[in-house]
Amino acid sequence: MNAVTGRLAALLVLFLASSSLALRAAAVPVTVEPTSARQGMVVAGHPEAAEAGLAVLRAGGSAVDAAVAISLALGVAEPYGSGLGGKLMLLHYEAATGTTLVIDAMDEAPGGLDAAAYRRLNEKARYDGWSAVCVPGLASGLHTAHQLWGRKPWPEVVAPAIDLARRGFTVLPKTSDLFAERLDKLRGGDADIRRLYLPGDRVPAPGSRLPNEDLARTMEILARHGADGFYRGPVAEAIVAASTAGGGTIRLEDLAGYRARVTTPIGITFRGYTLQCAPPPATGGALALGMLKVLEETPIAAPLRSPENLDHFGRIWREVRPVIQRTVADGPSGRTAFERLVSPESVQQIREKVRSSEALPRAAAWSPDEVDLLQACTTHFAVMDREGNVVCATQSQSLHFGAGVVAAGVVMNDSMSNFAFSDERSPNFVARYRRPRSTITPTLVIREGRPVLAVGVPGASRIPTAVFQTLVDVLVLGRTVEEAIGDTRVHWQDSLDPKRADAIEAEATLDPQVVSALRLRGWDVNLREPAGTGRTFGGINVIAVSGEGEIRGYADPRRTNAARGY
Repeated sequence: MNAVTGRLAALLVLFLASSSLALRAAAVPVTVEPTSARQGMVVAGHPEAAEAGLAVLRAGGSAVDAAVAISLALGVAEPYGSGLGGKLMLLHYEAATGTTLVIDAMDEAPGGLDAAAYRRLNEKARYDGWSAVCVPGLASGLHTAHQLWGRKPWPEVVAPAIDLARRGFTVLPKTSDLFAERLDKLRGGDADIRRLYLPGDRVPAPGSRLPNEDLARTMEILARHGADGFYRGPVAEAIVAASTAGGGTIRLEDLAGYRARVTTPIGITFRGYTLQCAPPPATGGALALGMLKVLEETPIAAPLRSPENLDHFGRIWREVRPVIQRTVADGPSGRTAFERLVSPESVQQIREKVRSSEALPRAAAWSPDEVDLLQACTTHFAVMDREGNVVCATQSQSLHFGAGVVAAGVVMNDSMSNFAFSDERSPNFVARYRRPRSTITPTLVIREGRPVLAVGVPGASRIPTAVFQTLVDVLVLGRTVEEAIGDTRVHWQDSLDPKRADAIEAEATLDPQVVSALRLRGWDVNLREPAGTGRTFGGINVIAVSGEGEIRGYADPRRTNAARGY
């Protein structure tokens, strides 16, 4: 071998080695397969819900028409995560005007609530049973959205969910797992939840179909009478009767008086994009957008999951999150507090604090009133119709299977658990007619007046940090959406033990060298679960639109998500 040939061989070895490293660096632990379309797209938490929405789009329905069908079908097929007994935040982008409005249909504390007496309840009564149930908002939210932007008749868009409830949804393997995780609630709740969701007193097997005739009849009333079919008449009477018998405080006038709010998103500009999120009482958007705004002028080197980046992002999280905990909740002051947080003066102060910090100080924001439970369960869906209208929506009943109680076939929320109970200075302190805050973070990314991304995810406090990571990966580091979703999920978490450092939680695929480096920096690193499991780190659903008009749907396989387009 001559010298030239030797040098070429050496260069080839180096090239192959570097290519191998690049391939390993680009590999992600969870494979996400995009679905492409030109006219319409649905991404939702269960295949049968996605198919219901796609059928409405194909029939000429608007994004909101499809959203109604999807939302109600998800309440059938994901009874542990959301439904008529829970809450909704829905962002609607109207292509004709280029404007985004929000439907705030969050759950609300009953007017008959005695807050002082409620504070004396034991912890279990705040999470389980009728004492934990708020007035649900989802039905009002869907009907309000349909009145504003629906094209198809209301009964027509409710019909797919009625049919699904009557014939039964298909139990998928992950569905069965999620049922099994809460056997305690299914067996320890009321008689109806056990009857409906543990047929034969066993977790339904994958591949079986699980009907809910009671829910089908409730939705038939909803189809005939709109929101009044839920908040007045026999359904409302059934809810109040069950609440009264179970020690709850919901009254007929609370249901009849509930109204979804039509409002505007919170937002920031970020590196040429406009980012829009659900406003308070949702707080997830305030956290994700606040962190992003602090990072806007900071050079960020790939990969996102380096020890330098994760430590730096965590220090920003430590500064932003306490401000939100102290100031952002239901009411106009919550929005004002967010705007103050992302003001140039505030952002600069946070940057200076982050730069000057050396030791890893304890965060001061954790409150025992608002414990982050792993069983928090939610779902996210997105729709785009042929005119370019977009719905980006997250709905929930708070904890897994809500309060473990059912009325008229509807699993009821336990959103009272989301209030603060001991600190009367908290803007989230329990009070009549107040809507407790939530970390749900439906997000739209706008460029030159048009949406390019609709993003959301379930997962309790891990929701805003998941959205944050996805946006940094895509908007800053230029990764594909499938890489951003499929890579190892990371979360910054308050320690519940004041003697321990705060934690960085991650899927088990986080690089061991990164783990060691983070521990040296003072973080308690907890590898929560195998990548792709989806129990703690929920599945991110995304619709993306290219400059050429191609629509892509991304359904994270960490949950039972599905994308359907045409």
